[in-house]
Amino acid sequence: MDGSFRFPGDWHEKLGGELDKPYWKALAQFVNKERKEHQVFPPADDVFNALKYTAFADVRVLLLGQDPYHDDGQAHGLCFSVQPGVKQPPSLKNIFKELHDDLGCKIPDHGYLEHWARQGVLMLNAVLTVRAHEPNSHEGKGWEKLTDEIIRVVSAKTEPVVFLLWGGYARKKAKLVDTKKHGLVEGAHPSPLSVKKFMGSKPFSTVNAELRKRGRGEIDWQVPPL
Repeated sequence: MDGSFRFPGDWHEKLGGELDKPYWKALAQFVNKERKEHQVFPPADDVFNALKYTAFADVRVLLLGQDPYHDDGQAHGLCFSVQPGVKQPPSLKNIFKELHDDLGCKIPDHGYLEHWARQGVLMLNAVLTVRAHEPNSHEGKGWEKLTDEIIRVVSAKTEPVVFLLWGGYARKKAKLVDTKKHGLVEGAHPSPLSVKKFMGSKPFSTVNAELRKRGRGEIDWQVPPL
């Protein structure tokens, strides 16, 4: 995150102004220092993969997570997704169980969700980096200012989008969404702590129904084999 940094693709036009704000400079200094002194996830090249894999023009769904996975090799810049060959974390296992119950999708043998991102599902975490093995260690350092702005610019899109917000933290962001224009699907978080409320909530069929209603097609939620 140096002076030559640009946001991926068409996102830069929407977000480039953030780079001139004081919080961005402080955030960049913080993350650069953390990378020198500690192990930080995801790798630097993967931090903005949510924006890289889903162009602003293509966003149909915004799925919001909170914090990147903090164990070795997991995080790669898409919320809830893990790199190929990495064991599925508990929240992701619960997502796949509900996906099976909701839409009959086969449970994949991996947790790599690029297939969703390439269809216009913006898989955004509220905080984009974390110190290894220390959850929420980069909370409150400025990432939230950027990701709130991302939610705002998506809400300002002309075409309707469906916002999928799981858990109390994500649901607080509903206030940033123009619900007259966009769909809002809220529910419990898929973590083991709230899984009883998550199971049976049918978020995937609900999102597709909201997309159809707005003439935006559907997401193919079936995660293909690698």
